[in-house]
Amino acid sequence: MRISISRRLAALAVIPALLLGSIAVATPANAAVVSPITMQNDIVKLTNYQRVKAGCKALRLDSHLMLAARAHSAWMAQTGKFSHVGRNGSTFDARIRTAGYANPRSENIAWGFRSGAAVVTAWMKSPGHRANILNCKSTTVGVGAAFSANGSAYYTQVFGY
Repeated sequence: MRISISRRLAALAVIPALLLGSIAVATPANAAVVSPITMQNDIVKLTNYQRVKAGCKALRLDSHLMLAARAHSAWMAQTGKFSHVGRNGSTFDARIRTAGYANPRSENIAWGFRSGAAVVTAWMKSPGHRANILNCKSTTVGVGAAFSANGSAYYTQVFGY
């Protein structure tokens, strides 16, 4: 069967985007999922919404905290381990300091949610996670989202002061 030139060109145009990760390929496990960057941005936006609503200042993004959060989410996604204890037995504060941030505050993690809004909603229903989000002493945040091979999403949110 012959494939038209336009179909071949369209298929070739998709290859670089797939290699660079800018197109998410939908599978049954992740069909309803948006990109990790969108999820991370949504989590920051919705976290700040909750903080301002409660009388706290909005958090500012910190690149060191983003690095720590993304690395922990990626590790959880790669290993399938859902834990505050990370690679080589690391704790959240050790991971944050290793990433170059001197004043770690706390960490929230989540697994399996299909959107940033669902993650923040769940955290706000959990007393410990809610306390981390609404701690007005925190000034900075980093968020990481990563997908395992089967499409499960892992999230890490770390706070600093």
